[in-house]
Amino acid sequence: MTHSLDNVLDVVAARRAEFESVRHVPRDVIAEFKKAGLYRASAPRRFGGEPLPPAEFLRLIERISQVDGSAGWVASFGSSLIYLAALPLETQERLYADGPDVAFAGGLFPVQPAEPVDGGYRVSGRWKFASGCKGADVLGVGIKVGEDRAGRPRTAVLRPEDVEIVESWDVIGMRGTGSHDLAVDGVVVPEEWTFVRGGEPTVDEPLYRYPAVPYAAQVLAVVGLGVARAALDQVITEGGRASYTGGPVAADRAAYRIAVGRAEARLRSARAFFYEITEEVWETVLSGDPATAHQASLLRLASTALAQDSFDVARTAYQLAGIRAIADGSPMQRYLRDASVVPQHAFLQEGLYDGAGAVLMGVDPFPGYI
Repeated sequence: MTHSLDNVLDVVAARRAEFESVRHVPRDVIAEFKKAGLYRASAPRRFGGEPLPPAEFLRLIERISQVDGSAGWVASFGSSLIYLAALPLETQERLYADGPDVAFAGGLFPVQPAEPVDGGYRVSGRWKFASGCKGADVLGVGIKVGEDRAGRPRTAVLRPEDVEIVESWDVIGMRGTGSHDLAVDGVVVPEEWTFVRGGEPTVDEPLYRYPAVPYAAQVLAVVGLGVARAALDQVITEGGRASYTGGPVAADRAAYRIAVGRAEARLRSARAFFYEITEEVWETVLSGDPATAHQASLLRLASTALAQDSFDVARTAYQLAGIRAIADGSPMQRYLRDASVVPQHAFLQEGLYDGAGAVLMGVDPFPGYI
């Protein structure tokens, strides 16, 4: 894994400008991710997968994100096969017939009504934010058929040839994620190729007992961590450079040193909480017990805090970088833009603190929180 990951990091470093220009991570780079095991990291062992403990996978995404946030974001969906573990076993056998290195991308919202037909559903509509869709082997879209008691959307799984990718991704940050719209026109999806997101898995392996929706938030939050780490390292490295005005170098200024120290403490503290609760919940599911609602909530809280704190650290780094940061060639622009996107995700917005606070105080959180 280490040798392959080193190769991935080299490829990402060499091509990150290309990702931003074409607005997606090309398929040949996705192939490098597969060689590194990122897309079999959540595939069931019974189908040839090599599922990784969440903390181990998250650290891989963190490292990639230090090189490029968009690449880390797309690679993070190597975790998304945990959702597909809710498909019938026979369907999963077909899904993994050619091997476990399956890239899945989904645009679940806005959830669209589907027409029940004999043996399945006729699916039509348009869905947003399908990150990594241009490199995916299978695609998912959110459909409404009846009512799930927990209010969770059902996902229909389709082959790329049945889906139109509408290139709509024109954004301030994470430009290389290719989070375009998906459009489907009257495709019939068999019942056995649909599942409820976060539904009961049909595979009994430890990874699929780990809370699925909190994990989906974690793999995105850790991207912000990697980006913030790169931004802070950049200003630490540049602290000895002379200013344009001839004033003291940054490292000789108390205000600069204090800001760097505070940012370092904040980022490391958020990271420690994040990985601490990850390891705790993993030990719980390894023992055969289900994760508690309190633990699932702490996973969501740690992810939200990490996303928010990472953005604040990246913003601090940008400000510390001074006038050099405004140049088009400065990496600080990309760090700031990419880090700003992470806490905008619905899984990581500030309102999630309300759900966490409710669970901590023993009252019901808002619907769909856990």
